[in-house]
Amino acid sequence: MTTIKLDLTGLKCPLPVLKTRKALTALRGGDRLEVHCTDPMSLIDIPVLIRQTGDQVDSATRSEAAIVFVITKAATADRADD
Repeated sequence: MTTIKLDLTGLKCPLPVLKTRKALTALRGGDRLEVHCTDPMSLIDIPVLIRQTGDQVDSATRSEAAIVFVITKAATADRADD
């Protein structure tokens, strides 16, 4: 399992969600993506994206400095255990 950190601080909607989607396509099932952003809309947009992709938000934390999402990429059908 790999964890990739994605720094999207300073970017405004829709860039955080678009860049998160692109980063998720490069991951394998079980890999994690740690997304750091500052756009308040990402609190809505990124969870909606994750519901659409079938991946999982493990945590979403907000501080004065940033919003941090930890996302686990779902296993693909051909890699799932039987």
